[in-house]
Amino acid sequence: MAALLEVTWTDPVTDRKGYLVIDRLVRGVCSGGLRMRAGCTLDEVRGLAAGMTRKEALYYQPSNRYVPLGGAKGGIDCDPHDPRMRGILTRYLQGVQALLERHWTTGEDLGLQQKLIDEVITEIGLESSIQAVYPLLPDKAAATGRLRRAFALDVDGISLGDLSGGIGVAEAVLTSLTELGRPIEGTRAVIQGFGSMGGSTARYLAQAGLRIVAVADALGVIANPAGLDVELLLRSRNAFGEIPRSGLRPADQQLSLDSWLSVDTDVLVPAAVSYCITPANQHEVTASLIVEAANLPVLPAAESLLTARGVHVVPDFVANSATNAWWWWTLFGDIDASVSQATMQIRGEMRRILATVFSLARANDIPLRQAALAFTTEQLTTISTLP
Repeated sequence: MAALLEVTWTDPVTDRKGYLVIDRLVRGVCSGGLRMRAGCTLDEVRGLAAGMTRKEALYYQPSNRYVPLGGAKGGIDCDPHDPRMRGILTRYLQGVQALLERHWTTGEDLGLQQKLIDEVITEIGLESSIQAVYPLLPDKAAATGRLRRAFALDVDGISLGDLSGGIGVAEAVLTSLTELGRPIEGTRAVIQGFGSMGGSTARYLAQAGLRIVAVADALGVIANPAGLDVELLLRSRNAFGEIPRSGLRPADQQLSLDSWLSVDTDVLVPAAVSYCITPANQHEVTASLIVEAANLPVLPAAESLLTARGVHVVPDFVANSATNAWWWWTLFGDIDASVSQATMQIRGEMRRILATVFSLARANDIPLRQAALAFTTEQLTTISTLP
């Protein structure tokens, strides 16, 4: 189905392009982050907006206060390290201000931090980057206070906001292994990316008993067949998810940046960039299970080739959906500002969703992505009938 609205914006100062795609509205509102990267395209934003519609639909439960929103996405074609980026961001948000006021709720995505978005939102005279949803809240003051308290929580120095996505990805890995009849203890995992998503995924997988045999950051790959000390790496990484090599243990190996695909492993978690597994390099993948923590990391043609040789791929709109859901559960009051409640809700819902997806895949002899799409289509049909 075609998107409801597509906006292409041109910065009057730098001629940079920005995009906003609203895939659909539910009760007049949509949800989707704002990213900034050099080379961002309308096609990319369109695909991500459609993915947000699916992410939202996954979590519909009649008993919840939170009713899923429509999907959307914003994107700006600019290097986030460009010294002009703040001005470009400000002018972009001014350009789509009317949509932010009434329809589009947004937050940080690739290349942007929530703190900066919040600062600019205030500067242009808006109350919040999610103010479009406020009319749907029974008690705005209580809801926003609860969300503020939730964002102030941390676990061992990492904020709950940064951990929530990784809790979901880790549970997607664990549930998938169980559904496939494979052990958890000692199963090897490789994680590409060690920022908030990759780092928190590594933490929870290691705690569950998996052996993290390699992680990749912007500097290269750190590998150890016996298993890396994930907590040591988390303590030493910088704000960009880069790990200083000076603190590595003697048995830790430094490999080239492009070797992350070929490290011998059972589970592969691409958690950094889009379009990184292609038809040209998919043959290097040794894992039998890929869980997409990044958005669109596996190209469709590559996924077809991987599926043909028995590799299971858990799609991004399922695996990396937990942060979005956690925001709304907290705001609407399905959970309180609580690490334990957030963890329990994320894990329980990810298990429920993936059990349904695996059941559909087995019953119809179809890949996991096709099964997940069928499930979200059914959910969207139900949501479309709501008042």
